[in-house]
Amino acid sequence: MSHAIRPAFHSGELAVQREAGVERQAARLSRMAEPAGISPGTAGFLAERTFLVVTGRDAGGRLWTSPITGPPGFLETRSETTLAIHRTLPEGDPLHRLPAGQMLGMTSVEFATRRRVRINGTLATTAKDHLIVEVEQAYGNCPQYIQQRDLTQDVEPAAPAGERAELSPGDTELIQAADTFFLGTINPAHGADASHRGGAPGFVRVEENALRWPDYPGNNLFNSLGNIAANPEAALLFFDFATGRVLQVSGTAAIEWGEAGRSGDDGYTGRIVRLEVHRVVEGRPVARQVAHAPYPRNPRLVK
Repeated sequence: MSHAIRPAFHSGELAVQREAGVERQAARLSRMAEPAGISPGTAGFLAERTFLVVTGRDAGGRLWTSPITGPPGFLETRSETTLAIHRTLPEGDPLHRLPAGQMLGMTSVEFATRRRVRINGTLATTAKDHLIVEVEQAYGNCPQYIQQRDLTQDVEPAAPAGERAELSPGDTELIQAADTFFLGTINPAHGADASHRGGAPGFVRVEENALRWPDYPGNNLFNSLGNIAANPEAALLFFDFATGRVLQVSGTAAIEWGEAGRSGDDGYTGRIVRLEVHRVVEGRPVARQVAHAPYPRNPRLVK
């Protein structure tokens, strides 16, 4: 396997690390950011998964984050740098017929055991029944802030509601009750990313047609926030896990630095992300929970 040599962190990640005062800590973990293919252990994990989140651009170039579900085996590792996804995005999803040749960010999660793997690469092939991704990075993440869930794909069918420019009252209610979402970001020169975010219900605040959420302490690499610092495009994916309903949001985000512990800064990091909503899609249900246990150390909300 060969990869082009490039710095472990791009300018946006370095800027956020500097502002947060964690440059040395991040440098010690820089090997996590280096290109690495799919290991045998990761391949085995993916082969058993039924849930994948993908960040990419639609035919018009807008960034979205979408769910893909399937039976165990729908994620097939063909080599350490090639992943076959034996599913495509359905009609009504903003990434339906997503164009090949673009950078993708992906996360596969096993909620029941709070395990997750992040995969970044390029969409090489898109076909009627599968996608082929050339993988540049594949690595595990810690279980922090993942709520334990047992999911089933047995959901009531529903047609997608279409695309709109503003959040509805129902959207606001779903978001304010959410304890989990997925954040999609992209640096056009370095790749896309799909990351998990979790907290106590209410950790995402709705302010008219904008969303705010705290950035909790993590590994100090700042992949997502670094992308936002370099490029404001962002896409969020929410679930109503009781029904399986999906809500997708696309917009532009910015990092608000300020006093640690101020209103909304539940993680006491001084970092809050604000997203201006540009487009919203209420998608078809994909997976609902049959059991749930919250992450035991979710930060308490700061009013």
